[in-house]
Amino acid sequence: MPLITNDAIAFGLLMITLGGIFATANSSHPFWKKFYTFVPSLLLCYFIPSIYSTLGWIDPSSSQLYYVASRYLLPASLVLLTLSIDLKAVLGLGWKAIAMFLTGTMGIVIGGPLAMLIVGALDPSILEASSPDNEIWRGLATVAGSWIGGGANQTAMLEVYQPSSSLFSAMVTVDIIMANLWLAFLLYGASMATKVDQWLGSDTSAITHLREQVQDYQDKIKRIPSLSDLMSILAVAFGITAIGHVIGDNLAPWITENAPKLREFSLDSAFFWIVVTATTGGLLVSFTKLRTLEGAGASKVGSLFLYILVMTIGLKMDLMAFFDAPGFFLIGLIWILIHVALLLTVAKLIKAPLFFVAVGSQANVGGAASAPIVASAFHPALAPVGVLLAVLGYALGTYGAYATAEIMRLFY
Repeated sequence: MPLITNDAIAFGLLMITLGGIFATANSSHPFWKKFYTFVPSLLLCYFIPSIYSTLGWIDPSSSQLYYVASRYLLPASLVLLTLSIDLKAVLGLGWKAIAMFLTGTMGIVIGGPLAMLIVGALDPSILEASSPDNEIWRGLATVAGSWIGGGANQTAMLEVYQPSSSLFSAMVTVDIIMANLWLAFLLYGASMATKVDQWLGSDTSAITHLREQVQDYQDKIKRIPSLSDLMSILAVAFGITAIGHVIGDNLAPWITENAPKLREFSLDSAFFWIVVTATTGGLLVSFTKLRTLEGAGASKVGSLFLYILVMTIGLKMDLMAFFDAPGFFLIGLIWILIHVALLLTVAKLIKAPLFFVAVGSQANVGGAASAPIVASAFHPALAPVGVLLAVLGYALGTYGAYATAEIMRLFY
């Protein structure tokens, strides 16, 4: 039994932790100034909750905090972070963003088979199976579905290749741990973006222009928020979130029953429609007078919701899980490293900025729940880029995962 079984208490602990991180991050004490020079506060928001899970204080499998944060706070955050965005400027970031996303997808497609071959050469016993449904490639197919698309694509691979329940459980752990570890590295890497961009020889002018454009707009309309402003901010955020749930709750089952072929594009996922509606709603609001709510701190409220989501994602990582199936985790580690190596190689060739590398990768590996987190680690104005690429990942997830699985089957 975990130490804390009441979600209200667990949430209180997370909020106290979040408050402590922000208090120390803004402290003038020399120790904290030096500490946060090397350790980004966003990384701590992710890592400290994982310690709570590892120590057994909170059991994420019995907690509803992540579900609430991902279904309520994430879409509300996307609305508020896109509310003041200039869509034309986002689309003006150019072809390199798409190129890095597709490179990340290719890194997963070829990385899985290569990782399996490498680990098989080191220790063939890891790839041995007691029965056909325990063949490791079947389990790895579900990881590929999750990393290229998301949960819906993972479920699709589960149905197609039908790994055993024990193998699938182990792969879910590999999926969560490796994806979350990579998220931690990306959050840390965002603090070194300038140095990495210099090494890559990147042209960051479009990203800088977008950041400055948003900042100038915020400065122009900035005001002290009134209670009415805050109520309006929440009304817009959760109103559009509610519309997203209405669409998702009705459209996803309808597609499942009447257009099953659309499952290949993850269009039968209610979460997909919630995210798409929230992003679209935020962009539509950006063309109205409600855009001026940014002056009252709309994006700051959105960032608060995003930080809470990061805390709940951190809860899902149990650091001790590495010892349960070390061979599987070795495959996952090599897989991610191949994905990263290909991304950095292509980024160097086309001189793409680290932002495109990080978001292109996380839009694959993490999806809509974490791609905006990585994007906003560079700047809150960039969150919509992460969302748009993650939605593209949903569309390609099943195809990419299927290709990965069939290549692994050939090499098994």
